[in-house]
Amino acid sequence: MIFAWIGALFIGLTLGLLGSGGSILTVPVLTYLVGQETKVAIAGSLMIVAVISLFSVIPYARQQLVKWRTVVLFGLPSMGGAVLGAWLAHFVSDAWQMFIFSVLMLLSSYLMFKPVKLKGADEEHAERGMHKIVADGFIVGAIAGLVGVGGGFLIIPALVLLGGLSMRLAVGTSLVIITIKSVAGFVAYLPVLNTLNLALDWQVIWIFSIIGVIGGWLGHKISSKVNQNQLKKGFAVFLVLMGGFILVENIPQLF
Repeated sequence: MIFAWIGALFIGLTLGLLGSGGSILTVPVLTYLVGQETKVAIAGSLMIVAVISLFSVIPYARQQLVKWRTVVLFGLPSMGGAVLGAWLAHFVSDAWQMFIFSVLMLLSSYLMFKPVKLKGADEEHAERGMHKIVADGFIVGAIAGLVGVGGGFLIIPALVLLGGLSMRLAVGTSLVIITIKSVAGFVAYLPVLNTLNLALDWQVIWIFSIIGVIGGWLGHKISSKVNQNQLKKGFAVFLVLMGGFILVENIPQLF
């Protein structure tokens, strides 16, 4: 179990160092290191991500780096999407969920290798269309609810490009959005577990959450001393390897 706790610390450290991306490791750690069923790992991941994000947003909120209007515009649809994604899990096999998850890991690694160019990321600018913000929030929420990811690597660019937020505002705002949609997805996922007679391991959830919060705090403290570009590229390589492993593991079970 020691490797699982190290994995939890790594999740928190990555979130603290990079601001996003670390939560995508939660499901693989719970599945392959803790040995949980896929759907149990996804539900647990949603709660763990919610707790870590909630604690991570506190310093941003204190500095007024949360745009609450955008939380409503993006966050409420993302909650609806998360509920839909969790409901769809009734009809999606574990193999397909892990296949989708591996594709997201590879997409995340690509965005770390080649980040989206965010015009106006240093300052606030005009929104690019409310309907686009709402639609993007719903889609990101549905993905999160289905496979248990935080989705910060998708939310932050959307908040900058569509929501008109500066990068600092986007990070703080995204943490609030991740918290509320993860809670919504978790609650909606409980009937899925009940239908399959699966039970959550609350001890694992709380230990992972506590270690993740500590790791996030440590990562934030040392982030200024680490080369961000090299760190992102190294993490991207790790995601490619992990995503490729999960892909190879689950493709034979799809057909």
